[in-house]
Amino acid sequence: MRPVPPSETTVSRPLSQPEAAKLGAGTDIGATASAPAAAQAGIRRGTGEFTRVGLAMFMAGFATFSLIYCVQPLLPDFRGTYGVNAATASLALSVTTGFLALSILVSGALSQGVSRRGLMTVSMVLASACNLMAATVDGWEGLLVARALEGLVLGGVPAVAMAYLAEEIDHGSLGKAMGIYIGGTAFGAMVGRVAMGIVSAYTSWQTAMLMQGAVCLAGAVLFFVLLPPSRAFTPRRSSLSHHLALWGGHLKNGALRRLYLLGFLLTSVFTTVFNYSTFRLSDAPYDLGRTAVSMIFLTYGLGTISSSVAGSFTDRVGRRPVLASGFAMLGLGVLLTLSANLVVMIAGISLVSIGFFVGHAAASGAVGVHAQGAKGHASSLYLLFYYMGASLTGFVGGWFWIHGGWAAVSVLTGLCAALGLVFALLPLKAPRTDRAGA
Repeated sequence: MRPVPPSETTVSRPLSQPEAAKLGAGTDIGATASAPAAAQAGIRRGTGEFTRVGLAMFMAGFATFSLIYCVQPLLPDFRGTYGVNAATASLALSVTTGFLALSILVSGALSQGVSRRGLMTVSMVLASACNLMAATVDGWEGLLVARALEGLVLGGVPAVAMAYLAEEIDHGSLGKAMGIYIGGTAFGAMVGRVAMGIVSAYTSWQTAMLMQGAVCLAGAVLFFVLLPPSRAFTPRRSSLSHHLALWGGHLKNGALRRLYLLGFLLTSVFTTVFNYSTFRLSDAPYDLGRTAVSMIFLTYGLGTISSSVAGSFTDRVGRRPVLASGFAMLGLGVLLTLSANLVVMIAGISLVSIGFFVGHAAASGAVGVHAQGAKGHASSLYLLFYYMGASLTGFVGGWFWIHGGWAAVSVLTGLCAALGLVFALLPLKAPRTDRAGA
């Protein structure tokens, strides 16, 4: 649903078939012709309903990212337990993000015919169950299957969350709402990883994953209770060809193509740095224990704060300077990690965390603005590239680590950050309805 100027006075109604055909690939299933009243009825910052949405989406981000990344501090243990190398051990994360990337497209299409709140809740419940399964199966292959299934069922949350916010939140409050959701992902990723490292150090990694699954099940219930049902979206079913046309329409949008590339590069740097930092700190000369290594993920707390601040800042000054600053911080952080001094290295990892969440808050919010309708499909494409960056570059980074050590990993991630900075500095063509935000 596009923002409507106050001068328009049409009444909100479903689009007729001729109107939908005229709009073509720019229209979501269930789109409506909306009045200014509908546009102005979006949930605004400072209201009780905005607080409920914020808490629910924070919980969704928390559960999603804690489930995805809970294995990251365990990668060195997988290397020892199963006798695999670093690149193979990283598959415990890469298969999840890879299947998640594909699942997001399917979930994005499915979400047009079902309740957005219901789909996100079911996804969280099933993913939590898969985490419980991963804690109890035998063998390396069984673990990978459980993790792949976890990514497959979890796609309903990231595919729909940004679309829900873009549809339901007042445009002037969207940056803040998106920042809260991404802040939840940062907090979940931090707590999931740190808690996994600490609990597994004193019990076992299986026990830690069981606890993780139970907490996220409870979070799914809380999410369902808090989140208001959609008001600006009406579920309607459609054919596969229709969804393909919508995705194809978005891929013809130059601004969206660039945002998809930026999402890929953001996770390429972020996931690769954290994947192989665990191996670097576990090996000589640092030889840190599991609990100490997991403490590097406390830097996600900085991401929780920075993503929310970046969202508010984007609402005021626009997306390009925020995107560019995010990639600049990523590059500087990678450079600092080359230091052998542990304090400087951790400072670099912290800067990578801040830069990632600043860039992601700006890029993800821009997708909903630059999509000319069909926001759910636009968001699903962004997240396809986003998670493929984590899956592909995160895995390839293992071979850089094996054959060239941290210097090679830094070259790979530094080049990704530099490429992202170049594209972030280029102006995005302003959409017709939001020229100030480009």
